[in-house]
Amino acid sequence: MDHADVVVVGAGVVGLACARALALAGREVLLLESESAFGTGVSSRNSEVIHAGLYYPNGSLKARHCVAGKRMLYDYCMQRGIPFRRCGKLLVATDESQIAQIEKLKRNAAGNGVADLQWLSAAQAVALEPALRCRAALLSPSSGIIDSHAFMLSLLGDVENAGGTAVFNTPVRGGRIETDGIIVEAQGADPLKARLVINCAALGAQALAGAIGGFPAAHIPRLHYARGVYFSLSGRSPFRHLIYPLPEAAGLGVHLTIDLGGQAKFGPDVEWIDQLLYEVDASRAEGFYAEISKYWPGIGNHSLQPAYAGIRPKIHGPGEPPADFHIAGREVHGVRGMISLFGIESPGLTAALSIAEQVAALASAD
Repeated sequence: MDHADVVVVGAGVVGLACARALALAGREVLLLESESAFGTGVSSRNSEVIHAGLYYPNGSLKARHCVAGKRMLYDYCMQRGIPFRRCGKLLVATDESQIAQIEKLKRNAAGNGVADLQWLSAAQAVALEPALRCRAALLSPSSGIIDSHAFMLSLLGDVENAGGTAVFNTPVRGGRIETDGIIVEAQGADPLKARLVINCAALGAQALAGAIGGFPAAHIPRLHYARGVYFSLSGRSPFRHLIYPLPEAAGLGVHLTIDLGGQAKFGPDVEWIDQLLYEVDASRAEGFYAEISKYWPGIGNHSLQPAYAGIRPKIHGPGEPPADFHIAGREVHGVRGMISLFGIESPGLTAALSIAEQVAALASAD
């Protein structure tokens, strides 16, 4: 039987970042991906926003990794020439009743170490963005956008330059835990024994953990699919900043983001579903117009075109409190040689490099 030092399952942005961190630490890394290319799932179906760290509870993994990851990500992009823009974001209150909520978010962000937020009156916000309608706003100067594909391509290059190997079209179907390692069974390949397995399979993480014989089922959180669709704007956007309404229970609201080419898009909404569905129903635009017009009354009734959909791998369901990232090694589940990542949704892109640091630390202690 072949042997491997580290097997990372899943070549999304977090899997790539983890593989990179471990390869740079001198581990022999084998990165296995079920699809024909990296980042084709959750990592390619998001807003490509670099988040500042406003929303997440103080002391949570999401808060910690978002704030640290943002700093690391900007530094990485500047060092490697990855396209990005620190365009800033306006979090807007569209009626008087929301101002207190924005003030609360500002205090929460300060508790997370986000110290650069600026309070804007309605007049000050409109001076920045004349097409905007609001009662007040928070300006987050450190929010931005990134070419996520270029970022992931660079991470893959780092893995390979450090001696790691990526293998595509190789879904991991299961395996079993043994006293001296973990047997990994991948389609189209002979079983191999790994000293360490990192489960970064995103929407497939729970299924993979359940297929590893001997992994405790009590430590596999339930997976919930939260689908969100995006619509693109026909014509040029009048906004230079990202525009965000107040967050909703399961997401950040129907916000406006701008890609590096200047194309504006809106989304995502939230729809709880039972199976993976990526089609965009054009009729959902009606609800988008209603939400967008609260902060941009000038949007035309025929300005939106269906773009794409993404599915968040949530580990809390409808009506439940938002869950934190779940990053677990032996100290949590008791299995030597296994690190599992569940519920890595937003701000996973921003947080990827920081998450990878935690995984590398867990790996060194295993």
